[in-house]
Amino acid sequence: MITCLKLFLTFLKIGAVSFGGGYGMIALIREDCLKNRWLTEEELLNFIGIAESTPGPIAVNMATFVGSSQYGILGALAATLGVILPSFVIILLVVSLLTQVLKYAGVKATLASIRPVIAGMIIATAVTMFLSVMLSVNAVDSSPSVDIRAVLIFAILTIVHFGYSRWKKKSLSPIVLVAMSAVLGVLLYGI
Repeated sequence: MITCLKLFLTFLKIGAVSFGGGYGMIALIREDCLKNRWLTEEELLNFIGIAESTPGPIAVNMATFVGSSQYGILGALAATLGVILPSFVIILLVVSLLTQVLKYAGVKATLASIRPVIAGMIIATAVTMFLSVMLSVNAVDSSPSVDIRAVLIFAILTIVHFGYSRWKKKSLSPIVLVAMSAVLGVLLYGI
């Protein structure tokens, strides 16, 4: 169990002192893995590549892979728990403090003023993505060219979404829409 404890404490330290997201943790993970001779440089680079290409945060994936390579499932659990525990505790503290300060008018006003900005950022992202995907416009001076296949996928998904909503009186799961778009993309664009 010493190995599991060492994995837990090492990744707890990494999770507690790393700022800047998962990519900021890679240097610390590298340093500790090489110092403890858990991985070679080449193995570490392979793990980084795998962690980047699998779903989820890269730091959690790295901790899971390193822990698994050293002590199997128990090692994966120990390292993963170690790396996420500091963030979990910090979020709990922030939430508890936030509920205490939400009673102040200044805090409510600040949060209310942020909402339109966030909505604007989401709308700007949607418009930018629409222009890029549907019309191939990536810069201000780009001339638009309609991607018929993208427009067809968008139209099919829109019809399915609204048709399902009217028929079942509830929204279709976004996961189903993403899966449908993947299938349509393979059919229309090929592999």
